[in-house]
Amino acid sequence: MLKSLYVKDFAIVGESDVSFGPGLTVVTGETGAGKSLLVDALLLLAGGRGDATMVRHGCERAELSAEFDLTGRADLRDWLVAEDLDEDGACQLRRVLRSEGSSRAWINGRPVTLGQLKILAARLIEIHGQHEHQALLDRGQQLTLLDTFGGHADELVEVARLARAWRATAARIAELSRSADPGERIDWLDHQLAELDRHALAPEALAELEVNHRRLANSGQLLQGCAALAERLDGDHDFALLRQVARAQGDINQLIALDPRLAPIGELIDAAQIQLNEAGDSIVRYQSALDLDPERLAGIESQLGKLHELARKHRLRVADLPAQAQRLREELESLRSASASIEALRGEQAQLGADYAKAAAALSTRRRATARSLGESVSALMSELGMSGGRFEVQLDAQSGDEPDVQGAERVDFLVSANPGQPPRPLRKVASGGELARISLAIEVAALGSDEIATMVFDEVDAGIGGAVAEIVGQKLRALGTQRQVLCVTHLPQVAAQGHAHLRASKRSEGDSTHTRIEPLASAAREDEIARMLGGIEITRETRAHARQMLTRATGADRS
Repeated sequence: MLKSLYVKDFAIVGESDVSFGPGLTVVTGETGAGKSLLVDALLLLAGGRGDATMVRHGCERAELSAEFDLTGRADLRDWLVAEDLDEDGACQLRRVLRSEGSSRAWINGRPVTLGQLKILAARLIEIHGQHEHQALLDRGQQLTLLDTFGGHADELVEVARLARAWRATAARIAELSRSADPGERIDWLDHQLAELDRHALAPEALAELEVNHRRLANSGQLLQGCAALAERLDGDHDFALLRQVARAQGDINQLIALDPRLAPIGELIDAAQIQLNEAGDSIVRYQSALDLDPERLAGIESQLGKLHELARKHRLRVADLPAQAQRLREELESLRSASASIEALRGEQAQLGADYAKAAAALSTRRRATARSLGESVSALMSELGMSGGRFEVQLDAQSGDEPDVQGAERVDFLVSANPGQPPRPLRKVASGGELARISLAIEVAALGSDEIATMVFDEVDAGIGGAVAEIVGQKLRALGTQRQVLCVTHLPQVAAQGHAHLRASKRSEGDSTHTRIEPLASAAREDEIARMLGGIEITRETRAHARQMLTRATGADRS
């Protein structure tokens, strides 16, 4: 639900911060006062196109922001988390238009693209009015509305799953078919695989080979170093470690005779002598086993050279050659069994096609029933809304093409006949602005509860009507407001009186500057505003009484 809307330096609005509650909120004001600017601001926050003319004259930028309550909308909270835009459950849309024509957008203070803004806003708010770009005119949105109204979610999921599986199978068949004559590729793979199998080593074997190469390549240095180390451990000079330890043993034994508490230290020195003796013996054994073997060294170097040559050839690390061999082996097996695979896949594709046709037919059956129901409901409401004799139909057009479509076997087109005796024609081609707004209202009332969008905006929904029809439009909007948040810009007192809340747009001039102010109206001020709408400039006792009566009748209808 929309909680607040902040506008600064937008068109003729200097600065305005408007709070919204549940139910129907009406926006009124004299012609040219700027009452539709709230709708324009919401359109921009929903990702609509902006330009420099929307920035207040003399200002560098216009700022717009709206805050929404996501209570009960776990799907939107999950979307914000997935997009890294979550902020403790908050949902704030913000947009800035600059005077040079650029614009930027934010969600919860984080910069976003207009695409992201549109995706989120489309699930937060619906805007209906005299705007050709609204969703009701888009055939894709019309199909979504029909499916939502009919509750076709399960059928749609199954149809989309089968269509995607069919396409994935077709892509796999095409991939295998590109190698219709794989003989040359098989020969090449055989040669490469044989070479890799001869030379490529498993990680353990490669590590052992590198260790042996390092030892043989440095055998002279190893022999020389071991000899020096053996001399340092047990040589003929006074500084040999074993001689030093022997002296330390004599010294500690003398001290132990004076104080037995030093005995553990003596034991440590004895252990050190044992370990040094073992180290010396091990070095002697190592020296005896170490050979200078130039031929073996040359063989290992040749093997390593071949491995590095293969690594360069395949543009891999030496350690990755076994994995490359496995990949080539799998490709070779796949090519050799390509014919059998293609036949199996074609059988699988045929079965998927049959399953898709069955699922799409079931969806089509439900869509036809839903189309009739929606058409009858909207047609009846159109008559109530001042379009007597008008007719609304949902036309299903079969999809052309042989491939399964994720949206099913048909597309829809909303058709309307606004006058008796006229054949229905596409809504996008025949409906005037006021008619389109009223048809939108009729569809929303008919489809109430079929989607989760909590906020609906109607701009000039009452254009071209008056009298009893205007009161019916207001009643429908008020009824809609009992289950959704509704914002309606209106110039008719019959509609304005039906609001649960009332905002007034007023314009004042100060020198060369013009400002629009948007303010909530309390009961007395609301009576005055509806009286103004009824009687013009001069508000008489009769017009005020009529206004009070209209307000009382609207609230009384709720209690009845």
